[in-house]
Amino acid sequence: MSDLAFATVEGTVASFDDFRGYGTLRTADGTELFFHCTAITDGSRSVEVGAAVTAEVVPGRLGRWEAARVEKR
Repeated sequence: MSDLAFATVEGTVASFDDFRGYGTLRTADGTELFFHCTAITDGSRSVEVGAAVTAEVVPGRLGRWEAARVEKR
């Protein structure tokens, strides 16, 4: 995973909970990254499961890598 640190990745939204405001995206190599609705760049705070996205990989608050600046493609 360290090779993805601070990289821009492409993937699809694997899950998203509108009520809680967070989800995961899955990269092409199968890595799953957590993201919060505030990381969605278009301001919508929602994204459909299966949507193609790009994101930046950053260190998260809980010591795991997370997706930031999630942008729908």
